[in-house]
Amino acid sequence: MFFWFLALSFVLVALVFDSPALDYRMVMLGSVLPMVEQLAGGPWALHTLLAPLVVLVAVMLATRGRRLARRRWLGLPIGLFLYLVLDGAWLRTDLFWWPVFGVDVASGDLPEVKPLAALITLELIGLAVGAWAFRRYGLADRERLRLFATQGRLDRARMSRDRPRRR
Repeated sequence: MFFWFLALSFVLVALVFDSPALDYRMVMLGSVLPMVEQLAGGPWALHTLLAPLVVLVAVMLATRGRRLARRRWLGLPIGLFLYLVLDGAWLRTDLFWWPVFGVDVASGDLPEVKPLAALITLELIGLAVGAWAFRRYGLADRERLRLFATQGRLDRARMSRDRPRRR
């Protein structure tokens, strides 16, 4: 699952936070970062609640007094939290709450390894949500796409002008 995490994390954060300074690329990066643990052969710290909490504290400490930098980097722990939600990693309490229960974090399968039919279905949903978001946020417009690609931001001012008014 790749597009499932990318598209849904982007859309959920864009709809909920609606922040002009949040770097949505960082949210998307955080939402797929735990997948690198597949290379190690098992779930590790990125599949636990501890990892996004540590990253969140690090971001808050590193960006003290720099509000815009903080908003930009907060996307990373937000994405890590969303990964846990979208993947259902929280359903494996021994892994999710590690090291609280003292179990081996690398035991068992990765949560994102599901039956092939489920993987395909979730990826198709992710692609559909991604296509909807591309249209919804006007990313076909070159300037909006450039802003998103270079700064991770959505051009809210131009979006509200382009949207038809309801009567």
